[in-house]
Amino acid sequence: MTVHLSLIAPAMNRALREARFDDDGPVEPVSHDPLCPTARVRVVCSPSGRCRATAGALGVDTAAYEVEPALAGCAMGRWRGRTLDELAAEEPESVAAWLGDPDAAPHGGESLRELRARVAAWMDALESGTVWAIAEPDVIRAAAAHALGAPETAFWRLDVRPLARVELSGRSGRWNVRLGGPVG
Repeated sequence: MTVHLSLIAPAMNRALREARFDDDGPVEPVSHDPLCPTARVRVVCSPSGRCRATAGALGVDTAAYEVEPALAGCAMGRWRGRTLDELAAEEPESVAAWLGDPDAAPHGGESLRELRARVAAWMDALESGTVWAIAEPDVIRAAAAHALGAPETAFWRLDVRPLARVELSGRSGRWNVRLGGPVG
């Protein structure tokens, strides 16, 4: 059987606008029709405040989704709350290592390889059916790279816009990707 996975990026917020490593700020108003999952759709959400607020803004009641820890954004350790520009000015070698080495975690958090492995394990364990997941942009990039079987360096080549939907279908080991569908 096949899994139909729709990954929905959170709404814009100040942290996204400022390229800040943060996931708990309020989201900007959403002007989309509400999502209306049927009883056959499993809805999951990243534990971040930004994703939970997006679910609410899209009309998904907290009782209608489960929080999925595997969909948490990359743990950024001591960089949390800082902007990439600040860090590049203060720690250029650390930022260069993080951007160039998927095993690097100079911030004391999670490496991009660890993020991808966590997301891939969650995807590959999904049972057949339809799943909607409201997830952080880095989680969606990791999922798309995994689905494509792309190298870790592809992570930086994938952009995920606020409220974009990335659709994956398949099963463990074989995924197809449809990029950029509307949320509603």
